[in-house]
Amino acid sequence: MARSSILYAALLATGIGTAQAAASAPAALSRDDALWLDRVTYGLDSATVARFRQLGRQRFLDEQLAGKNDALPAAVQAQIDNLDIAHQSAAKLVVDEIAEQKRINALGDEEMKATARKDRNAMGYKMTYEATRRELLRAIYSPDQLKEQMVWFWLNHFNVFAPKGYVKFLVGDYADQTIRPYALGHFRDLVMATLKSPAMLQYLDNAQNAKGHINENYARELMELHTLGVDAGYTQGDVQELAKILTGVGIDPNHADPKVRPALRRYVVREGLFTFNPERHDFDDHTLLGQKIKGGGFDEIERAVDLIVKQPACAQFVSRKLATYFVADDPSPQLIDKMANTFQHTDGDIAQVLRTLFESSDFTASLGKKFKDPMHYVVSSVRMAYDGKTITNMHPVVTWLNNQGEALFGHVTPDGYALTENAWASSGQMSRRFEVARIIGNGNAGLFDAADGTKSVETGFPQLSSKLYFDAIQPYLSKSTLAALDKSASQQEWNAFLLASPEFNSR
Repeated sequence: MARSSILYAALLATGIGTAQAAASAPAALSRDDALWLDRVTYGLDSATVARFRQLGRQRFLDEQLAGKNDALPAAVQAQIDNLDIAHQSAAKLVVDEIAEQKRINALGDEEMKATARKDRNAMGYKMTYEATRRELLRAIYSPDQLKEQMVWFWLNHFNVFAPKGYVKFLVGDYADQTIRPYALGHFRDLVMATLKSPAMLQYLDNAQNAKGHINENYARELMELHTLGVDAGYTQGDVQELAKILTGVGIDPNHADPKVRPALRRYVVREGLFTFNPERHDFDDHTLLGQKIKGGGFDEIERAVDLIVKQPACAQFVSRKLATYFVADDPSPQLIDKMANTFQHTDGDIAQVLRTLFESSDFTASLGKKFKDPMHYVVSSVRMAYDGKTITNMHPVVTWLNNQGEALFGHVTPDGYALTENAWASSGQMSRRFEVARIIGNGNAGLFDAADGTKSVETGFPQLSSKLYFDAIQPYLSKSTLAALDKSASQQEWNAFLLASPEFNSR
């Protein structure tokens, strides 16, 4: 008898107990359902498979597109609630950082300065680590698996780099308050949220953009990387005009409103650290994308964003990027056109654009053929291996992601990480990925150690040849992969073989 058959027989004997119970157990998912579910989610676990069986494909998709079922297991939520970033506002973190830097600069001893700066950097990186930990916990355990993928997608699309300035203190707020609420909403709202984000304003320098001291960085990336793409027909003149429109949009850590002339007070906008300061704004009329934008206050910026996101090029650009992530490295023009049409007719409703994507023949034909980027690989491996068991030490998971070159908040340039296979399938990349497969296959990797560093009493390796495997993973494995698994010399080797298989590395 083949090794997998023996394992399954043992599983039925010990886990179900009777032939009658075994006969009444749900049948394994079909290959198509298993592949579909593996793509819509961050990878399969028993709870997700059970929910899919309960609802069926259409209702499951409806629920995922709604994104309103994000309650985490109590033990996971408790971890998040205990993080410092759950109790400190972004404004306070930045105010404290500015005050500390002033204090450090006033120190007379250079060695003391260096030590103090090192301590502040450590504090900032702790905030980044906590933000990363929170996002990974949600990605692994949230029932809203599609929403979690979209949070990562938009964090990558509207990329910020934690080590720049005090962005490291802001990334938790950026993920939680800027991206997450709009991940399945309207694209225009997402653009406006990122435009007002202190993390984005610091990262792309619009906090320095003022009348008479124009900084074009954010204006350029807003058009090129966030909304329209490179070849959308706009000019350098459009970038310059948008930069002038964006003057006055910045950050003010002071508690009081900025000092402005009485005639301009009505134009002041404050939301936390975000400030629109009319004293720094160019009130002239401007021409953007061939349209006149009459000079005004913050409403002028809103009108400019409305104009940009309603361009057909924006619908095409966003649709192409979504299709690249979910369907193929080179998605068909027909699919992009369908998605762009939905984008334009729904005012950029992201959930409806995704529905068009998921219900397309292109999506169905692509199942099992999209190579997993490191984030997807690491999260799906953990979901499969530990199947809902609460991880208490996320450090190994963060390390696996970092070692594969896709650290959250770690991409230096504003273009974000690549979404295509050639960026992640080199021999070096695959070697690091197979090492993750080996580590997970051979033990618990310290994932269940206590927060204080106390080692877990649990030892041993996960049993990947589980009911979940036979119900939802085995149906889409090739004959060659099944043969390789049958030839494994131990359960540990079997685990590693499965996680390193071509099918598990694709979705």
